[in-house]
Amino acid sequence: MVLTKPFQVYRILLVLALILSSSSCSDFVEVPLPNSQLTGTTVFESELTANAAMAQIYAQLRDGGILSGLPTGASVRMGLYADELQDYTNSTIALPIYNNALTADNATVASLWTSSYSQIYNANSVIQGVENSTGLPIAVKNRVSGEALFVRALVHFYLLQIYGSIPYITGTNYEINRKVMRSAADEVYAAIAKDLESASSRLPENYSSSDRAKPNKMVAKAMLARVYLYRNKNTAAANEATTVINSPLYAWETDLNKIFLRNSKTTIWQLASATAVRNSNEGTTFIFVSGPPPVCALRADFMNAFETGDQRKVNWTKSVTTGLNTWYHPNKYKLRTATTSSQEYSIVLRLAEQYLIRAEARAKQGDLAGAKEDLNKIRTTAGLPIITSTITSEILSEIQKQRRFEFFTEHGHRFFDLKRSGTADGVLSVSKPGWNSSDILWPIPELELNANPNLQPQNTGY
Repeated sequence: MVLTKPFQVYRILLVLALILSSSSCSDFVEVPLPNSQLTGTTVFESELTANAAMAQIYAQLRDGGILSGLPTGASVRMGLYADELQDYTNSTIALPIYNNALTADNATVASLWTSSYSQIYNANSVIQGVENSTGLPIAVKNRVSGEALFVRALVHFYLLQIYGSIPYITGTNYEINRKVMRSAADEVYAAIAKDLESASSRLPENYSSSDRAKPNKMVAKAMLARVYLYRNKNTAAANEATTVINSPLYAWETDLNKIFLRNSKTTIWQLASATAVRNSNEGTTFIFVSGPPPVCALRADFMNAFETGDQRKVNWTKSVTTGLNTWYHPNKYKLRTATTSSQEYSIVLRLAEQYLIRAEARAKQGDLAGAKEDLNKIRTTAGLPIITSTITSEILSEIQKQRRFEFFTEHGHRFFDLKRSGTADGVLSVSKPGWNSSDILWPIPELELNANPNLQPQNTGY
């Protein structure tokens, strides 16, 4: 069984959660849902309540599942699974991830799956509730349904990277969803692209929140650029990335210490903090002030792999020494605790990725000059000299290298890049003694297979 509870139960729980979270910052929850709107489609009969429904979904993304910056999210879990992070919890949940020894009954394997499909179900509920509404203006219906379509595509994208063939869920019918079958990767990618294209056509050009915490048209296009790159549709990937890069909403930042600030012009989309004084979950998760680390630390081989002079090593990592031992933690987000007002949110999409998407797409199409122009923008910002190679393979290799050090501990980029480039076995078999070729996919959770035999067969190796 993929999911979930009947639609009416979800609505009641949604309202209760919104009321309980009424202290959240204004960009996430504009208004609590009144008691008169607890039932039926009336939950989506005003713009304020439609916004509140989406706000709760963004809070769910921030605080649980794949995109969460907490230890249970992909930034930590996929960093451990690949070659970025070392585990210090020694827990029966995290150690199998770090040692590439997952089983189908692992708690993280199950929780990432179930929380993600819960988020998808809630997005589908909003899509249906908004589209069936008779009280919302068409512009509001387009914007809110566009936001929900984006979320649906985004979460399916991450599920696909982790589990391989998955069900693509577009409805809320419990009887249908509990018997759903998995779709091939190409079919899932096509559905993701379709949803993102639809979202792009519905979303406004400008942000509807002051802190880039709600998707606009460029957010959908940025994700489309990634999807097209992953599918080797290089012309389309370059075109979408160019549209985002050329948007006046964004501006390049040369100060590495300003890129992860809440008001950075390089941010395309971010998840707002839970309150007006809290900062990112990533800061709370990764930063520690004394050793040994409570959760994880950057691996020594990762730290040693930085190119000499790379200022990302200086500005985006930090050493902590206790006694004779020294550890390093990610320091992209600088704030571990609350401040007078939020200074850092959890960034999901940022401008640097669009340049590296376009660089890779251009190189694969033979536009080496254009590829180097984009690539060198990343290198010079990191304090590195430009590259002058005229060999395609060398430029593509350098792009992958820059992706490694630009996006470390950001929602699984490293593992996904190794996977899509076909280099995971060669790289991880050296740095991770427990690595096997079948580890390229996680197992489908055992409980899900037992509840819904249509999800069979289990992924190879489990």
